[in-house]
Amino acid sequence: MTTVVSDTGVGPLLRGWREQRRLSQLELALRADSSARHISFVETGRARPSEDMVLKLAEHLDVPVRERNALLLAAGYAPRYAESPLDAPRLETLRWGIQQLLDGYEPYPALVVDGTYTVVAANRGIELLLGGLPEHLLTPPMNAMRLTLHPEGLAPRIRNLREWRGHLLAQMDRQIALARSEQLRELYEEVAGYPLPERIDPEDRPDAEPYPYFALPLRIEHDGRVLSFVSSISTFNTPMDVTVAELAIETFLPADPETVAYLRSLNA
Repeated sequence: MTTVVSDTGVGPLLRGWREQRRLSQLELALRADSSARHISFVETGRARPSEDMVLKLAEHLDVPVRERNALLLAAGYAPRYAESPLDAPRLETLRWGIQQLLDGYEPYPALVVDGTYTVVAANRGIELLLGGLPEHLLTPPMNAMRLTLHPEGLAPRIRNLREWRGHLLAQMDRQIALARSEQLRELYEEVAGYPLPERIDPEDRPDAEPYPYFALPLRIEHDGRVLSFVSSISTFNTPMDVTVAELAIETFLPADPETVAYLRSLNA
């Protein structure tokens, strides 16, 4: 995921983040223990913020780690956060921990994606769902959004595709607003343009009866059965590396006893 650093200085960048968060200069100043006058001077270029002030404002504006580096560069400071390759020696413990988590979650599906939904790790539960997909979708680097929404991917197998597709696109849209990534925007436009399969399940319609679940399920066909899952996404708390900050672990919890029994029987 690339970051574009503005040549107009840190002020307009900070103003853009503040406006995106819908905060007034006074509200931001109160949160950052500053003054509205100083915030105004920073945004207009009349005052150069210290390195600590840039980081404090970024924290209160919930700026992603990658974009915090961009703010520091625009203010004339060195980036604070490294961007390590996932196979770097310093991330060995992280990789080990992730693999332990994925293995321990079996037989239920779980995977890890980066900031553009590239799959960086997955367990056998995910491999089970992907069985039979064409090679061009499974060739690394695999992308979770393409795998799910492509007309040759999982889309024809998803019984509630309209709802699940809407959920995924809304999720991506929120992430684009947060990260402002051109690469992510291009991916969104690609997958949003995929045609819907000709066959749509009769239950997959806006006026269908509510699901008897506690969250929107992914209802997907597998080997003549319909499996139901609800997903949960986890990220790392207070990451100090751009790569780690953009990782997300998605686990799929069975949403009904039938799915539990079926997956456990396969594992046995």
